[in-house]
Amino acid sequence: MVDFTLTDEQKALRELAHDFAEKEIRPVAWEYDKDGTWPQDIIDKAWEVGLMNVHAPEEYGGPGLSYLDGCLIEEELAWGCSGIATSIGANGLAAAPVHLGGSEEVKKEYFTDLIENKALASFCLTEPDAGSDVSGMRTRAVRKGDKYVLNGSKCFITNGTYANWYTVYAKTDPDAGHRGISAFLVRRDDTVTVDKKEDKLGQRASNTATITFNDTEVDAKYLLGEENKGFKLAMMTLDRTRPGVAAMATGIARAAFEFATEYSKERVQFGVPIAMHQAIQFMIADMATKVHLARLATWNSAVLLDQGRRNTLESSHAKRFAADAAMEITTDAVQIYGGYGFIKEYPVEKLMRDAKIMQLYEGTSQIQRLVIAKEVLMGRNVEEALPETARAQNDAAAKESETAGASV
Repeated sequence: MVDFTLTDEQKALRELAHDFAEKEIRPVAWEYDKDGTWPQDIIDKAWEVGLMNVHAPEEYGGPGLSYLDGCLIEEELAWGCSGIATSIGANGLAAAPVHLGGSEEVKKEYFTDLIENKALASFCLTEPDAGSDVSGMRTRAVRKGDKYVLNGSKCFITNGTYANWYTVYAKTDPDAGHRGISAFLVRRDDTVTVDKKEDKLGQRASNTATITFNDTEVDAKYLLGEENKGFKLAMMTLDRTRPGVAAMATGIARAAFEFATEYSKERVQFGVPIAMHQAIQFMIADMATKVHLARLATWNSAVLLDQGRRNTLESSHAKRFAADAAMEITTDAVQIYGGYGFIKEYPVEKLMRDAKIMQLYEGTSQIQRLVIAKEVLMGRNVEEALPETARAQNDAAAKESETAGASV
């Protein structure tokens, strides 16, 4: 049985994050969204109060917070603005493969830079022709002596313009599909170029760029895990980071729910506040239920990680449900506002734009359904009872669903 009772320390942490979102993020969120402003000033403040690099291990100077702790923080920051929250939290996605696959020497160098020098990092998986189908990537890493030479472009890279480090996935065996992918930690130098900054629908305060590696040399010690095992490392990473995305989606949904609820009490039509009309009451009730269940699913997937248990199914449940709920709730919030909801002067249209990316990055909602179906229909306990021919069919189906990765 999972106990979701928060400790006093977790309550204080959530309050810290909420106060930060309320005082530092919300007052500028709509302005930063309008201009696509990079929130370096807010990132610096988040670093100062301890809301950056929250999962960095204590042995390297980090706070070493639990995955549930991280979800508490991410929901509150996204309640303030998910674009700014993404800018603050992107180091965590890039750092997860380093924590899982880096040597002690590499981890010490990397986490020390993030924690002491305010370095930023980006996770580089997606390519123009390899989004959900990760195995289609074209970025190459060729071994030359004690180095690898990387060539290729990655797109939709969060914080890419400003990153000091990149966690990069590249083909080391181009003929082996997803079994020929390796992961590398790359320090930015003159061979790494920013080719394009995206002008996005939502989360406009986060930086999203195309990054190209031009004969970029990487010392072999920066290979993360084993050569040709990068795909597995990426999937292990996403199991650990999807609860955080679900938490952000929950924060967006909660913000829209709160705005819509308050507006329904103030807006008068037919002589009474619209909250008195059953049609609006049902919409508010559905919003409340979805926010509550999204949070429960998110916390459950995080607690499993904190217990050292596999959470692949639960993280996909949480990410899929929370992302879809955020899109539904923000759309309904615009509906409750009526014509005013369509106007930028009011807050909910931004939330609807921000919510859409939750259904897309770190694996689309459709990819989450593939993962869930695989886990339900072809779980390990089922496979053990299958005859050899059926197991072979399962392996083929698993490959098809597993190579569906993440747009990050």
